[in-house]
Amino acid sequence: MKRVAIIGSTGSIGQQTLDVIASHPDTLQLVGVAARSQIELLAGQVARFAPPLVSVWEEHKAKELSRSTGRRDILVGAEGLLRVATDPRVDVVVVASSGRDALPPLVRAIQAGKRIALASKELLVMAGELVMRLVQEHGTTLVPVDSEHSALFQCLHGVDPSHVARLTVTGSGGPLWEKTAAEILAASREEVLAHPKWQMGPKITVDSATLMNKGLELIEARWLFGIEFSRLGVLIHPEAAVHAMVELVDGTVLAHMSVCDMRLPIQYALSFPDRWPSSLGRLEFPRLGRLRFYEPDLERFPCLRLSQDAAVQGGSVCVVLNGANDIAVQTYLDGGLAFGDIPRVIAQTIEQHTAVAHPSLDEILAIDSWARQVASSLVQEAPNSAQPHHRFRGAHRT
Repeated sequence: MKRVAIIGSTGSIGQQTLDVIASHPDTLQLVGVAARSQIELLAGQVARFAPPLVSVWEEHKAKELSRSTGRRDILVGAEGLLRVATDPRVDVVVVASSGRDALPPLVRAIQAGKRIALASKELLVMAGELVMRLVQEHGTTLVPVDSEHSALFQCLHGVDPSHVARLTVTGSGGPLWEKTAAEILAASREEVLAHPKWQMGPKITVDSATLMNKGLELIEARWLFGIEFSRLGVLIHPEAAVHAMVELVDGTVLAHMSVCDMRLPIQYALSFPDRWPSSLGRLEFPRLGRLRFYEPDLERFPCLRLSQDAAVQGGSVCVVLNGANDIAVQTYLDGGLAFGDIPRVIAQTIEQHTAVAHPSLDEILAIDSWARQVASSLVQEAPNSAQPHHRFRGAHRT
């Protein structure tokens, strides 16, 4: 029996993790949940699974949850997150929250020797060098949940690192791939949030629309698999059947294929190194018809170029990229920024940063806070920012 705690249980990945746990009652047990909001949903999870560890971020939310569940042992704030992540009853910590507040409990869970199922690419973008060093130092295992990185992880299992020539992540292209530059700038909120393949939260869906998610995935892969950035690539694959590819030195390519269902990589992260039966869908090859692959268009999707530039610079620049993107995307979702201004805010925030090559955890958190403050000020400076006609004005690095 593997005992599981989930950081971010009310988000999309957290809810699907609970589906996986419920489908394997003889091998998985939920012992801890932590969430920031959606208290009504969290109360339902607590009632269904009765985990001994329950944590929320704010005191008044804890009181609300206590009233609705009758529980008097609700943990609160940063200390509550740390308790859930390090409790001796926990074997596996599923990190399903992309917020910066999940970074300290991730670090502490690794230091406590917990196995990590990591669904947050943002945490490795911020602190990949630090996190992977700690994983090695403490002799634990980190299994990626992100579909592309789970695919790479599975393809690389048992492969000699010296035999690997190149890693490629794929992406469907998101909801705007087939649109012109003008149509992208004029895209409605409904169009931006209508992902053609995956059911995800609004923030990651916007990242998919800008292709920022592919850039973040490249940075994550660089640290997960210890490979230099020059040997990483992205291909747009509208059918979303091939999730990643590993090219070997002799020209052989190992490709991972599956249906688009996040419960598959979640289950594998929990079952690894075993594989468990699943009632999820299967690929029907005759219905695929064709498999197409395209080079990404960096002119129509400048966020991907910005992330590639940040990856080459490395260090704290990736922290700034992630923090500025968070602010820009959330402001867009709140109606305070045009879609086309998202890359402008990111680029101008990076331009104001003096890079730190190997930041510590405290430096990472401080730089993240700085980036968010700068990005917020740049958002405020955008005239008529909610109008869709503003074009990206940040300089492209070459």
